[in-house]
Amino acid sequence: MNKSKILENTETFVKQSLRNAEGGHDWFHIQRVWNNAKLITKNENADLFIVELGALLHDIADSKFYNGDESVGPKMASEFLQKQQVSIEIIDHVVKIIENVSFKGGNIQQEFNSIELEIIQDADRLDALGAIGIARTFNYGGFKGRALYDPEIEPEMNMSKEEYKTSNAPTINHFYEKLLLLKDRMNTKTGREIAQKRHQFMELYLEQFYAEWNGKV
Repeated sequence: MNKSKILENTETFVKQSLRNAEGGHDWFHIQRVWNNAKLITKNENADLFIVELGALLHDIADSKFYNGDESVGPKMASEFLQKQQVSIEIIDHVVKIIENVSFKGGNIQQEFNSIELEIIQDADRLDALGAIGIARTFNYGGFKGRALYDPEIEPEMNMSKEEYKTSNAPTINHFYEKLLLLKDRMNTKTGREIAQKRHQFMELYLEQFYAEWNGKV
């Protein structure tokens, strides 16, 4: 199994598949998560090949853009990896990573775990934090036609998985319903250290946002 060639082919496949994707879930998001994952793996005892495949394929078909269908991504990844003659054990692991990597709202219990999944989760969550996380959040809110902020609509902190998936709340609410929760859900030491810095930046941003909203600055 030529791992370098498989990763090269995977990169090409993902770039082609996401060429018309929404800006927060495009190839550049994948590339950032891939780089984050490789950085975190340096300090973890994990299979780098599985980490790289999982990072590259984790959002190959985000269910948000497939009417909530969570089966599309794992199926696409599995079919692609079979064509690359990747072993069934690795394919199964990567598919489980794709099925479990995303934040799903509420208190959903994860059904699978591995250090490779933990690394990719951290890498993906880091891209939802900090300056890029803020940019992605407002980009997606605009894509969905959501309000920036409505003081009369409070964040909903106990949504079910389905409520989270179908929520049309203002974009600022998403900070409280997901982004500000991620710091305490990181799995690795490296992830936690980076997340802390990005979390602090988001808190400063929100402070400035509310000050401007209320005409105080």
